[in-house]
Amino acid sequence: MTVRMHNRLVLPWLGFLALLVAGCSEYTVRGPQIPFLTPVASNGLAKTPPMGWNSWQKFGTGIDDPTIRSIADAMVTTGMRDAGYVYVDVEDGWTNGRDGDGNIEGNAKFPDMKGLADYVHSKGLKFGIYSSPGPYTCAGYMGSYGHELQDAKTFAAWGVDYLKYDWCSAGSVYGNDDSAYRAAYERMGDALVMAGRPVVYSLCEYGRDSPQVWASLVGGNLWRTTGDINDAWASMTGIIELQAPLAKYAGPGRWNDPDALEIGNGNMTDDEYRTQMSLWALTAAPLLAGNDIRTMSAATSSILMNQEVIAVDQDPLGRQAAPVTNGYLQTWIKPLADGSVAVGVVNLGKTAAPASIDARDLHLDGPVKTARDLWAHAGVVFTGGRYSATVPSHATILLRVSST
Repeated sequence: MTVRMHNRLVLPWLGFLALLVAGCSEYTVRGPQIPFLTPVASNGLAKTPPMGWNSWQKFGTGIDDPTIRSIADAMVTTGMRDAGYVYVDVEDGWTNGRDGDGNIEGNAKFPDMKGLADYVHSKGLKFGIYSSPGPYTCAGYMGSYGHELQDAKTFAAWGVDYLKYDWCSAGSVYGNDDSAYRAAYERMGDALVMAGRPVVYSLCEYGRDSPQVWASLVGGNLWRTTGDINDAWASMTGIIELQAPLAKYAGPGRWNDPDALEIGNGNMTDDEYRTQMSLWALTAAPLLAGNDIRTMSAATSSILMNQEVIAVDQDPLGRQAAPVTNGYLQTWIKPLADGSVAVGVVNLGKTAAPASIDARDLHLDGPVKTARDLWAHAGVVFTGGRYSATVPSHATILLRVSST
């Protein structure tokens, strides 16, 4: 018997096995179909892409309350909070089950969720949590199916500021056609509004049903556009290729989400990590660090907290760049609110390559007056309307260019 789940560890929890025994294989069990009704009221949040830290990339289901508290401490002492990373998000692995009244509870690793949220808030940070529209999460823990409003009210009482809602077992009860995704996510979107606490709503159905078209209508602030990222060059670049065609759907309060940052997890080079940071900034992606920030190197810190690159990501215009490809080079141009542009040239090849940026392609209001390399933190010169440089393998040149 096989159940198709998301591409992360699935633990053999008794409740999940009971669901399988009951006949939930290959998403064949169908529950009541909830109609896709009226749009959910906007929560007015995430005017720029959310920034914070997510537990899954480094810790998986091994996360616990003391670790989250120490991460919150480190968000302050490392400068991450002041750089803009304000959400601390507990991913899969925190639930136990429900009490006699049906209220969701933390497990032994998370005995006091409200106390934990209060601690995170005391550090000037915001608290995020994780659930599923299905009966169980990706790792087999309790989901929110049938308890959406009850869970939303519980999350509000705890002080939750951010909810990631991951599809996983939801197909077993809703099916997997287009209306199923929309109905399931609308149900929680409505519940969050009714619970009365503003919560950033992060949808994760892996881009299966073009969420960029409808997710904001069900209250979503961001939506995953792809499957899970891995700490590997091929995974990172493959994901951003899928993000690229969706540029027109991004804007204040609604963001295409290519998944978390792998920067500092050790399987890519610093040049490759700078490329991830550059591409996420150019595509106006949420910036959710996934490393252990308590022990990060100086190089990792300098990448994650590069304020000039963060400013490109957080630009209030909210435009997402799209690439033009020339051989192994990709050029991404992002208009910014002050009339300048960010331009990145990525070398996808295995050897260094010469690159050139023509000012005419930047669509500025006049000739280039200032240009700055955001990784070198230094001015550069356009000569004859052109800037040329050599881009190392898997590296990125990222400039901010202005005609004023």
